[in-house]
Amino acid sequence: MRLGIQISGRGSNMQALVQACSAADFPAEVALVLSNDPGAAGLAWAAGKGIATAAISHKGMDREAHERLMDAALVEAGVDLVCNAGYMRVLTPWFVEKWRDRLINIHPSLLPSFPGLNTHARALAEGVRWHGCTVHYVRAPVDEGPIIAQATVPVAAGDTPETLSDRVLTAEHRLYPIALRLVAEGKAPVVNERVEIPAGALPESLCHPG
Repeated sequence: MRLGIQISGRGSNMQALVQACSAADFPAEVALVLSNDPGAAGLAWAAGKGIATAAISHKGMDREAHERLMDAALVEAGVDLVCNAGYMRVLTPWFVEKWRDRLINIHPSLLPSFPGLNTHARALAEGVRWHGCTVHYVRAPVDEGPIIAQATVPVAAGDTPETLSDRVLTAEHRLYPIALRLVAEGKAPVVNERVEIPAGALPESLCHPG
């Protein structure tokens, strides 16, 4: 499966996916790393690994017109699946439907809790005991869509948004390649807007003790 990874910054989750794809038995390869920001640090990192990159600035452009250029770059690269990895743009219904069930995202909370921004501060403010991250198929409403996999981390006494973010990011780097493998192997189909994963396909524990 040929991947297009969309980033807006350093792309740490992109790096985790690239590293996973470097394994001989991994069922996917990175065809293109694409950004809306020509200055995104992740582009230089990917180029240094010999991966094709492209940047299409969104500045001064209509949102859908920009996405049509992004779509054209993905199609030209022969992309089968788009992975958002820190892509900080809300996608239009046009793009979401064009790539329906071929577009996945990772979000730093246990969806449906805490969609949107500032998830770690909001989790702490609510006093939750467990936080985490979610990989899901993208739908037009922000941070909605069939859930593929989740990983949890405990909220510790004295946590700040920064310390909690660090632990969740570690969980993200483990979870995203696991979810991607399921999708690439055809083990995460969407049926009636729910993901049906075969028994035993997920690791027994995606809980991170700290």
